[in-house]
Amino acid sequence: MAINMNYSLHTRSNSVPSVSHPFISQYDEHLHRLKASEATSSSSSIRWKLNGLQTLHEYTDKILQLPTIQQALAKEPCKSWVDELLEGSLRLLDICSTAKDVLIQSTESIHELQFAVRRRRGGETAFKTEGGKYLSSRKKAKKTIQKALENFKGFKKGLILTSSNIDNESLSMISHFKEAEDVTLIVLESLLSFISGSRGKPKENRWSIVSKLMQPKRVYCDSYQLNINEFEVVDKALHSLFHKPCCNNISVESLQNHMENLELCIQDLEAGIEHLERQLIRTRVSLLNIYNH
Repeated sequence: MAINMNYSLHTRSNSVPSVSHPFISQYDEHLHRLKASEATSSSSSIRWKLNGLQTLHEYTDKILQLPTIQQALAKEPCKSWVDELLEGSLRLLDICSTAKDVLIQSTESIHELQFAVRRRRGGETAFKTEGGKYLSSRKKAKKTIQKALENFKGFKKGLILTSSNIDNESLSMISHFKEAEDVTLIVLESLLSFISGSRGKPKENRWSIVSKLMQPKRVYCDSYQLNINEFEVVDKALHSLFHKPCCNNISVESLQNHMENLELCIQDLEAGIEHLERQLIRTRVSLLNIYNH
């Protein structure tokens, strides 16, 4: 039997909670909100989605604590499914680790470049040297991200599973957990593309439900214009300075402002990915407890 990813989790059953349970209702609400969000590529929209993912996986963990859910998933026919969920959680944690490592390296590189810019009046050579190092670190980061993005195709294909001798209600429950994994992969893919400075137009996600009312509020790390990429702005500013025979003070001051905005953006995204990572670990522990029951 193939999983129907749209099968309602709210089917009444002796093995799973009924529609009245608030955890399931809240879970569905957050899942729908993430699926319905617009495919924008600004730092604020990505952070909004990271926060949404954290909340979604919090409810996943709460649902996994329900005795009826634990009893259903602990049955032998569901063990292979729980194992798939565990594999999926490990993939998500690996991607989070990659994103966090790239962000940490970006912070170190931007600090070194900021120091060189502040001392620029006393040493043009030092500025160019650190600028070159920063651009080299960006190339390295993009290669790391490109390798991670190439693996996404295989991850997404692996989300469609088949099974037999499992009741429809349990299949529905697991399919919803797999949907959460799918949504998380899409957001993490968007995050990695953003860090790489991708200038491609944002693609509509597979659910593509346009809703202006769900446009995420902007946070301090992002500019007021839509789809501004702080990584790309600094890359362009630095390239522009390097291609000029003489850099005026206004251009250097502009670069400093862009770097400050990027640093705030990195801090914000790093906090979001760390919070999500911690929640994914807690959820994985709950799955492991059920699997080893």
